Amino acid sequence: MRALTWQGRRKVSVEQVPDPRIEEPTDAIVRVTSTAICGSDLHLYELFGPYLDAGDILGHEAMGIVEEVGSEVTSLRPGQRVVVPFNIACGHCWMCRHGLQSQCETTQVTEQGTGAALFGYTKLYGQVPGGQAELLRVPLADYNTIPVGEQLPDERYLFLSDVLPTALQGVQYAHVPEGGTVTVLGLGAVGQFAARIARHLGHRVLAVDPVAERRAMAQRHGVEAYDIDEAPERVRDATDGRGADAVIDAVGLEAHGTPAVHAAHLALGSLPDAIARPVMDRLGMDRTAALLSAIDLVRRGGTVSISGVYAGDADILPMKTMFDKQLTVRMGQCNVKRWVPQLVELVERDDDPLGTSDLTTHRVPLADAPDMYRTFQRKEDGCIKVVLDPAA
Repeated sequence: MRALTWQGRRKVSVEQVPDPRIEEPTDAIVRVTSTAICGSDLHLYELFGPYLDAGDILGHEAMGIVEEVGSEVTSLRPGQRVVVPFNIACGHCWMCRHGLQSQCETTQVTEQGTGAALFGYTKLYGQVPGGQAELLRVPLADYNTIPVGEQLPDERYLFLSDVLPTALQGVQYAHVPEGGTVTVLGLGAVGQFAARIARHLGHRVLAVDPVAERRAMAQRHGVEAYDIDEAPERVRDATDGRGADAVIDAVGLEAHGTPAVHAAHLALGSLPDAIARPVMDRLGMDRTAALLSAIDLVRRGGTVSISGVYAGDADILPMKTMFDKQLTVRMGQCNVKRWVPQLVELVERDDDPLGTSDLTTHRVPLADAPDMYRTFQRKEDGCIKVVLDPAA
């Protein structure tokens, strides 16, 4: 089969690789019909080389048609259309039963001290082959698939794999009071959906992004969107000077600013893996401009909800300010299956209230994936969300 593989920093290529096969009786093989490039894939493209091997298959947002099932799979059949959640969970351990599927005790990558295994996301999360490919092996397939209908196009369902539930979790973790105001930092795919979900729930939404095309997309959905420089004044004016009730950081470690940390990231990328890994594990730092902005823009007694991925264990935070402002901070990898039932109802509504049809800016053949990684990272050509078609 063809698959998008990591080959080095800022270097990915589509290669012929062996087809996946049933390895456990609980596995299924899915022929991928649509797969997306996620903003967090850019972390692999740019930074996480020490945890990747040349030839690793990337991608964690996929859907398609079941081709084959293992002997112990009971709820799936060949020919069924499914979305594949990005985290791999069992559905029956203590964590899964408590809605913390991203911490699944069955698939935790204990040798790395991390949570549940993820598709296509480095040795830190199990080095499981990802979904930017023609075929995908799905472990524990009864639980790690979302059966969907046949009546709607892929893009209406595909985002159930990651960005829609990640956005909903970000809004839920924000605890916006009734009639309250929430500020969303970053209008990539997660930020777009977080803003739309918050609007759908009746909140006033102020969003911040430096890219005009992203702001324009958000404004089509009733969001008040501003450039970075004007955000502090706009948020203060909208909240009687207090700040937003909640701020959702949908940016993470790819934030603009913090040039010294960015330079360190570039330097780490040139080191041998054996040296870079322990440095990143113990001394890793993030570009925290978005997080610091969230702390600044939220009102006293408010909530900062972090959906953007961070990876540093040596970051310095303004604890005096956070304590003085009496902030609540919630964060974490999305627990996809926890949020899917309520999202499916919205996705399948005729009026498409979350605008799932208005997110994809580029749909291209899998062969074009290397070019689209570059375009996406540089925020060129109005690129907000890329969907790859392995059959094209």
